[in-house]
Amino acid sequence: MSQPTPDGYEEGRGMDAHNAVMREVRSRNDRSYDPTEPTRVWLDEDNTPDGVRDSLTIILNTGGCRWARAGGCTMCGYVAESVDGGSVDHGKLMTQLEACLDHERENADEPAGLVKIYTSGSFLDEREIPPETREAVAETFADRDRLVVESLPDFVDREKLREFTDRGLATDVAVGLETATDRVRHDCVNKYFDFADFEAACAEAQAAAERSEAAAERASGRSERRERRHASRAAGEGSEAAAGVKAYLLMKPPFLAEPEAVADMTRSVRRCAAVEGCHTVSMNPCNVQRHTMVEELYHDGGYRPPWLWSVCEVLEATADADAIVVSDPVGHGSDRGPHNCGDCDDRVQTAIKDFDLRQDPSVFEEVACDCEATWEYVMREETAYNQPLVR
Repeated sequence: MSQPTPDGYEEGRGMDAHNAVMREVRSRNDRSYDPTEPTRVWLDEDNTPDGVRDSLTIILNTGGCRWARAGGCTMCGYVAESVDGGSVDHGKLMTQLEACLDHERENADEPAGLVKIYTSGSFLDEREIPPETREAVAETFADRDRLVVESLPDFVDREKLREFTDRGLATDVAVGLETATDRVRHDCVNKYFDFADFEAACAEAQAAAERSEAAAERASGRSERRERRHASRAAGEGSEAAAGVKAYLLMKPPFLAEPEAVADMTRSVRRCAAVEGCHTVSMNPCNVQRHTMVEELYHDGGYRPPWLWSVCEVLEATADADAIVVSDPVGHGSDRGPHNCGDCDDRVQTAIKDFDLRQDPSVFEEVACDCEATWEYVMREETAYNQPLVR
């Protein structure tokens, strides 16, 4: 990857010390990536405001998050997988998209109702995704039920989202909020924006469908809305759909002890769920990614990824929140990912996945392990000054 440097957009944002360290760590990466090949693509199922849907997840390989190229978040190594040079043109992005659609055709019986497109940055940032690519994506997936794109709150704009909602495609913006606590976001994650900016992004997303009959359609039922939308498409008529926000939170950023992380996540889930327009909260346990500050701390014995029991604790404590609350522990069971003792990790992961789809906290009553007593000890005794107490 080329030597990352700040530009006018990033100048003066975040913590200078964090940015300097992150730029140095990222500069050690010497791998390069093909701009015609997507980073990843897979099929799954997800819980949405319209129920559980088969999903197609696409990670496009772009020039990378502009914030990460200036230094960026302490835990995020995704920019290390981005194309060298800072940008990918429209033609190559469409080649990537076609490869993802080929994967779906070969591995799914029918097109997924939910499509999630990530760039490891901001889909709505026109330096990463040109306007013509955004329009082509809207046209390509106009016959699906729901689309999720990711973005920093700066780039969430109602007119950009209307390119999707005006085609009748319900559209959600996944915002990497990480925490509802500004100090934790600034000092531990090194993200420059405030919770108020997240609230503003939610308002922009809601405004994207103001011209439509979204409010009336929601009141009359989701299934009826979908039927009318499909009927209008069949008749060749335009249709508009709602837009919303999916908040991404980070369980246990660096410099927080386990009990602090659990308390912060519990507060953050509830605070996000209370924001109008935010219908889903995805709590992602931190994992140790390459070329990050977290990796430096991990190798020096100063960081342990969260316990899976902590994930269960937060999900169970917020099951009554006014939002869909889910979690996807990436790398579960490994030393670099969220883990317990090793014996129970797969069983606990299964319970978390079950909760994601059913939103029933009783699933956690079905799993137990002797290591839960060790986790309880950590929750009582670990502080930021002695963590990790147990690795």
